[in-house]
Amino acid sequence: MSQTLKPILFSVLIATVCLTYAAKASPVEHPNVIFIICDDLNDYVEGFGGHPQTKTPNMARLAEQGVRFTQAHCNAPICGPSRASLFTGIYPHNSGCYGFTKWDTYEVLKHSRTLQEHFEANGYFTLGTGKLMHHRVVQRGWQQYGHPADYGPFVVAGDGKAAHPDVPAPYRNIGAVDGSFGPFVNLDDRKTESGLPMSWLNGGWGARAKALRVDSADDRDQTPDELNGDWAVEQLRTLAKNAHGKPFFMGIGFIRPHTPLIVPARFFDMFPLDSIKLPTIRPHDIDDTHVRSIRGIPNGAEPGSTRAEDMGLRLYSNLVASYSSREEALRRFIQAYLASVASVDEQIGRILDVVDQSGLKEDTIIILTSDHGWGMGEKDYLYKNSLWQESTQVPLIVRLPDDTSANTQCDRPVSLIDLYPTLVDLCHMKGTTMKGRKGHPLDGYSFKSLLMDPVKGKWSGPDEALTALYKWRMDYHPAQESYSLRSKDWRYIRYENGKEELYHTSNDPHEWNNLDERVEHADRLIHFRKRLLDRIPQPGTIPPQPKWKPKGSSNPNSRAEAWKSQYFSSHPAADANKDGKLTWSELKAYREVIDPSSKR
Repeated sequence: MSQTLKPILFSVLIATVCLTYAAKASPVEHPNVIFIICDDLNDYVEGFGGHPQTKTPNMARLAEQGVRFTQAHCNAPICGPSRASLFTGIYPHNSGCYGFTKWDTYEVLKHSRTLQEHFEANGYFTLGTGKLMHHRVVQRGWQQYGHPADYGPFVVAGDGKAAHPDVPAPYRNIGAVDGSFGPFVNLDDRKTESGLPMSWLNGGWGARAKALRVDSADDRDQTPDELNGDWAVEQLRTLAKNAHGKPFFMGIGFIRPHTPLIVPARFFDMFPLDSIKLPTIRPHDIDDTHVRSIRGIPNGAEPGSTRAEDMGLRLYSNLVASYSSREEALRRFIQAYLASVASVDEQIGRILDVVDQSGLKEDTIIILTSDHGWGMGEKDYLYKNSLWQESTQVPLIVRLPDDTSANTQCDRPVSLIDLYPTLVDLCHMKGTTMKGRKGHPLDGYSFKSLLMDPVKGKWSGPDEALTALYKWRMDYHPAQESYSLRSKDWRYIRYENGKEELYHTSNDPHEWNNLDERVEHADRLIHFRKRLLDRIPQPGTIPPQPKWKPKGSSNPNSRAEAWKSQYFSSHPAADANKDGKLTWSELKAYREVIDPSSKR
């Protein structure tokens, strides 16, 4: 080689290396975003310290390529208000949305951009499928939508939906949603006690209701989550060709592991019943808590023995009463939950495959999370909507296009409220998220720096994740609601009646020992009490509440009718004849089934 050619080749080599480094070091200005949210998914995900037998290889694969947040928390531990807060970036105490009233009837939220609207305003193509926000499926901001939210498959017997035939009473009497779990199998030889044949139905109402066929394990209709997985894969293959000429924001909402826990039998086969390990539960752990003081359950009373609005205690007591022992009851439920999580993991794997094989990986952010957690019998509680770790914690994984901080872990408490500002930061979005003076700015903080350096990254947000408890009300007064603060080492709970709980979570991760009456922690209680009261509105401050005009009511101003309408919005199974209207007799009969003490 000539001496003249060598310097030229060397220069070309250096330039190539520099360009390659620059390309990797310079992130895409407007990356694509795939936002995956599961319903009721707790920490039963590999790498999050939940159940030791969980099988989520695809979620684990995503975590190995991204950042895993081990102390991410929801802002309301139940579907409706959690999703309203997440997708608008506004806390319940600033919007008034603590419950199941349709999110876009709240004045503050109506005048604030949803996350998808903000992406659209910044030139993104927005598309979604499944359960993203609660109640409304095709909301503002989605330019294309796949499948509506569908909680099926449901068992149908006669004219109504029923629990899975494998579930005994009294748990099955809770209903086709929360009282049902089991494999999605052929039911041709199954009948009710009264001799009615059983079959399958999807989760649609009215014209959307459709029979589902199961001839065999390999010859059947698809579940709603499988349909959403198919839709996402098909759309991603099209998007990989950049057909729209712009970046995209895709939301994918999977229903499982929300009840009914019904998935194909092969997922149940992955978790043999006799091998299921139970969570570590301390006997009488509920006794030093104060949750009974706000749930209408006298201290010392057995859960379910008195009329109570607390679904978690009711589900737990009815489940245990349905089997020969507490251990068998929990094994059966946990088997169905693990099977449901595994079924969702399979769909997530399909999405990762098409992203990684199509070239989208280099300019696409993937986020995986849940709307809240779920308790598995801890503190005699089998549900969401508590202020303890099992309900407030959510899995959160973020994978960036350039593998920044791949396979790393962040233990700093963050919450779902921080996702919106983080995406604004990562995607360089401009403009206000308010639609005028009646709107509200984003409440959260960007954790972009924690994605760059999960340990030493700068965090400008609060030291504690804030969670508000849902309780059935017509009007919500932020200063009079129940809240939890979760810091790195502590959890503080303050209930609506002023009673408090304090847990040293770094030493007591199960939150077994409530320290609220320990003299040595009096100053710490004062500290957390002040931290909470500094963050929520002062007494007398009430965000504008929706004006209730119940559909079909002869007296639109009746608060009783409004209460019934609100009850129906979160208990659709109470509509016994499935005509889309809830009568008082139907409500009374439904409550007597799910809570026998209400007969008194």
